[in-house]
Amino acid sequence: MSQSEIRNMEEFAAISGISRPTVSKYFHDPSSVRKTTRMRIEAALEKYDYRPNIYAMNQNRKLTKNIGIVVPYLADPFFGEIVRMIEGRCIEAGFTPSLFSAHGDQAHENDILDSLRSMKPAGVLLAPLGRQSDKSAIETFCKHVPTVLFDSNIEGMGEAFVGSDNHSFVSQTVEYLSRTGETPCFFEMRTPANPNANKRRIAYLSMMERLGLEPHVVKIDGTGWGFEEIGRQGGFRVLAEKSLPTNTVLCSNDRLAIGFLSACYESGVRVGRGPDCQLRVASHDDHPFSRFTCPSLTTAAHDYTAVSDNAVETLFRLIESGGRLENRTESLFPARLIMRDSA
Repeated sequence: MSQSEIRNMEEFAAISGISRPTVSKYFHDPSSVRKTTRMRIEAALEKYDYRPNIYAMNQNRKLTKNIGIVVPYLADPFFGEIVRMIEGRCIEAGFTPSLFSAHGDQAHENDILDSLRSMKPAGVLLAPLGRQSDKSAIETFCKHVPTVLFDSNIEGMGEAFVGSDNHSFVSQTVEYLSRTGETPCFFEMRTPANPNANKRRIAYLSMMERLGLEPHVVKIDGTGWGFEEIGRQGGFRVLAEKSLPTNTVLCSNDRLAIGFLSACYESGVRVGRGPDCQLRVASHDDHPFSRFTCPSLTTAAHDYTAVSDNAVETLFRLIESGGRLENRTESLFPARLIMRDSA
């Protein structure tokens, strides 16, 4: 392959068999990588006659080496897990990640965006609040700062979106639960905080229709990001009222399910597949604590590694290209069903 055929650093990394962050680190400071790695990169440069876009790199050096990472609610271990992976990739590539949490509050999210603009970061990975976000503020921010959205999409904003395929989550759980027992009802907040919840309800209704089954959506009261307590209180109510339409409960997310399992335990309702069990419970996300619930929670898992790696790689490509991509891209990664004792 000739230099003209290699369009950017990502393609050079792929064809030379060296990771993209390591190549980026070398071009910013050759002494920052190990001697053996440096020799491999320099041999590949000679072999493929590749030279990076020096103009774009010099432009990028006018920016700080900071990368902003913004999440809606850092106390949610899902965000803790994915941010842990994102931070590691940024550090490996020679950037300094700065982490911010909006704490579920629109005004705080806007303040974070204002602070980041003044920091002039090389780029930002933003998981927005979603429906609670000030969309005009995010739109303005994305015009000034190279931004990749992850987890929660806001149509048309940022240069790219990377997240999980919510239909993949729900289609797997609905199919499995319907095939192995009574059909599931869908347990969700009446006013969900995360926009993924709406996509999951729509996917549930679509999948039930596809299977020729009657859907049942159970809505519980509660607002904000304290999902475990909301799920617990909602669980107490439906158990006391005996209002569950089926003996299989599919929760919108694992944090609601953890609260619901707590209500079942305190109400003396046994969960699982045994002959003495009254309910099956399943959910979505593979929350880091879901394997430790009692019983352990059946769930559809995010591909944490694929989402975090792709988000970071997309941001690096965006930075390298001078802050704009030719077209806005959306990358969705499918879920993986994990069967545990609760269902």
